[in-house]
Amino acid sequence: MKTASRPLRVVLWAVQILLFLVFTGTGLWKLLTPIPQLAAMIPWAGEVPAPFLHATAVLDLLGGIGILLPAVTRIAPGLTLLAALGCAALQVGAVVFHLSRGEATDTPFNVLLAALALFVAWGRRRTDSTSKVSLT
Repeated sequence: MKTASRPLRVVLWAVQILLFLVFTGTGLWKLLTPIPQLAAMIPWAGEVPAPFLHATAVLDLLGGIGILLPAVTRIAPGLTLLAALGCAALQVGAVVFHLSRGEATDTPFNVLLAALALFVAWGRRRTDSTSKVSLT
């Protein structure tokens, strides 16, 4: 597979770091902030079952870690591609969730995050000859 240009590699790393910060930060925030306090900032947090809220927090946290850590450590770097796809899927789910609640104005950031995650997936698939995940 062709090696990526230096500018593309720099942009991929920058986007991965940004997504790491956003997803892990959001995950930790949702896990560590009491639900009533969260609900004051994001109303849906107080209107869904706590296990649903905590599940989204864990998925955010794992996605954020997965989008950066395997690439940085070069241990199973193909997991970065899978994490990026998972983050994009999570954001598509968030868009559907918000639209179903009549909260279309809450979706642009989710769409941006999904696009950035798909960019990482595309970039790492395109540039990493080691992006194949081995299950054996």
